[in-house]
Amino acid sequence: MTDIKEVAVVGLGYIGLPTAAILASQGFRVHGVDVNPRTVEAVAKGEVPFVEPELGDYVARVVSNGLLSATLTTPAADAYIVAVPTPFNEDYTADLRYIEQAADGIAPHLQGTELVILESTAPPGTTEHLMTRLQNARPDLDTSNLLVAHCPERVLPGYVMQELVTNDRIVGGMTPQAAEAAKALYRSFCRADILTTDAKTAEMAKLVENSYRDVNIAFANELSVISDKLEIDVWELIELANRHPRVNILQPGPGVGGHCIAVDPWFIVSAAPEDATLIRQARRTNDAKPDWVIGRITDAQAATEGGPVALLGLAFKKNIDDLRESPAIGIVRNLAENCPQTSFLVAEPHVEQLPEVLAGLDNVQLVPTGQALSEADTIALLVDHDQFLDVDPESLRGKQVIDTRGLWRHLQVNPLEVVHA
Repeated sequence: MTDIKEVAVVGLGYIGLPTAAILASQGFRVHGVDVNPRTVEAVAKGEVPFVEPELGDYVARVVSNGLLSATLTTPAADAYIVAVPTPFNEDYTADLRYIEQAADGIAPHLQGTELVILESTAPPGTTEHLMTRLQNARPDLDTSNLLVAHCPERVLPGYVMQELVTNDRIVGGMTPQAAEAAKALYRSFCRADILTTDAKTAEMAKLVENSYRDVNIAFANELSVISDKLEIDVWELIELANRHPRVNILQPGPGVGGHCIAVDPWFIVSAAPEDATLIRQARRTNDAKPDWVIGRITDAQAATEGGPVALLGLAFKKNIDDLRESPAIGIVRNLAENCPQTSFLVAEPHVEQLPEVLAGLDNVQLVPTGQALSEADTIALLVDHDQFLDVDPESLRGKQVIDTRGLWRHLQVNPLEVVHA
């Protein structure tokens, strides 16, 4: 493989665009590729089409100095990074169509010695599938020296630009040479350890990381349901239990969202359906939590004889605008569709419009937080955004309050009955 000077990053989402920007900041000529014309237009102007601290400065700088461009079609490059979505099908198997489309865009440009890295989270064997698709698309080409590897992302939304540099990375190659080539590229910006292995182990490592968290969140969510039945404050319970030196229970919530934790465990289940019993049950526990929360909201709303309901937060975690697989969206949609006469006031400070699945519902409005709190008789906190932490306790007085995040458990309002869901 010749020295890498040009890199094409296919997929300019929450992982692809930061990766493209940080590579460009290290002097590589980077071509960002995306199928969404709005995303391409925004990046071409040096703008970021979503919320991620520090990313805007990176993108503006590397676009202005000509090191990052954006296009709808994949160009020729020395290295390719595929960072496209991997949703799951109705039977929870992985939908690989976007990875396959990315491969089809790369294949015509191959000379046979390029580096192709899959960053998308995917089931074991997907990197091999990518390589096979590239080879089948180019029967005229000697692909024996093509370098194909998997390097799963390990960053937290809201801290991506920091963690791209400071987090350890795992690189799995289809060959040892591919692993070393990918490691060398990531070494250009990653200051942490970069560990090499085979592609299938790297794929599984990513799934295991997220499944570990999913299982632990399921334990916390199950505790919250049990605690409610026993009339115990689950937040105090977890706080006390975590004082044990070898106990670290995570926090419960209204479910689990995001493209990783809510999706990746199913890839393990589909790979070993007879054996992944604990992982499957954790997914079922977390997927059932939104319905439990809906029940609590419905009960509270009934006590107000159908008065307006405030639903605070749509993102899958605090202080970001990422709505992927967010349990809050499903909760809002379910309530609105089943209570058509009730007005639902949604407050989400990180988005400017409702997502498509909610926009067509006549009884759902996106409003400022203050308006939602003042007009609603029932208030459900679904996401623990910092903005919601500083609410005036008086705005909650006399209302039905469901706090799914434990954000308001220390507020002093009398009388205030808060259901810690």
